[in-house]
Amino acid sequence: MIRPATLADAERIAAIYHPYVTDTVITFETETVTPGDIKARMKAVWDKDLPYLVIEHEGKVMGFAYAAPYRPKAAYLHSVETTIYLDREAAGNGLGGRLYRALIVAMRASHAHTAISLIALPNEASVALHRATGWREVGVLTEAGQKLGRWIDVGYFQLDVS
Repeated sequence: MIRPATLADAERIAAIYHPYVTDTVITFETETVTPGDIKARMKAVWDKDLPYLVIEHEGKVMGFAYAAPYRPKAAYLHSVETTIYLDREAAGNGLGGRLYRALIVAMRASHAHTAISLIALPNEASVALHRATGWREVGVLTEAGQKLGRWIDVGYFQLDVS
């Protein structure tokens, strides 16, 4: 089941996100994100009338996805940046595609015109998910970040949602 996230989901979302922060370069965050941090992020997304979704499997939240403002400058008002993370147990069973398609539908009902996704490379699973849901690669920033002792390239993907 895919549904809008609630503040009650913050603890589970933080638990899903935590290993990505501590063990991977998939996110450039390096500090633990608390349920309180997640709640603040949720409220910031909702304040901009943008979607924040979770997917449940057998009654347990197994992933989350949302659209947030891309940049704070006024001309970027209709551009959003997307985020999607799944519990590692959920990888490879189609939940990511279902969740991302639902997010795309929800973005189309919002004020968003274009969606942008940044992917730490290499990340074959994320690139495949984006391509399967209609995104196109528009560029790569080389050595844009450094984490866990290595430089990371970032792929930019874009989707027209208007």
